[in-house]
Amino acid sequence: MQIAALDHLVLTVADIARTREFYRSVLGMETVTFGDGRQALRYGQQKINLHQAGLSFAPHARFPTPGSADLCFLLVGSIDATVSHLQASGVPIVAGPVRRTGATGTLRSIYIRDPDGNLLELSVPAGPSNEGG
Repeated sequence: MQIAALDHLVLTVADIARTREFYRSVLGMETVTFGDGRQALRYGQQKINLHQAGLSFAPHARFPTPGSADLCFLLVGSIDATVSHLQASGVPIVAGPVRRTGATGTLRSIYIRDPDGNLLELSVPAGPSNEGG
């Protein structure tokens, strides 16, 4: 057996509507409804299924808890433009820009939190066009 890619992951959240709005307006993800009214966020070729805390679909993680995720997203564009967008959106930056190591090389990253407190790393490949402050 060999894994090819990640198709989707599940976030357990306190308030699906609030989460959908944050990921749509701040991160530009598409909100989708599927199945029997289930909610998700789509970006690129992946999606994040949203489960309401206390009402998770079975099977699910042993202890589904809002705010327990730590995710890294690769950005289109520059870190500097992303910092400006986050500031204009009133989203505090927890840390960064900093250099980190990603799955395929060095990244330039900033960190924010979503409404549940999940840590979101927003990154671009490090290189001459992304080395600014």
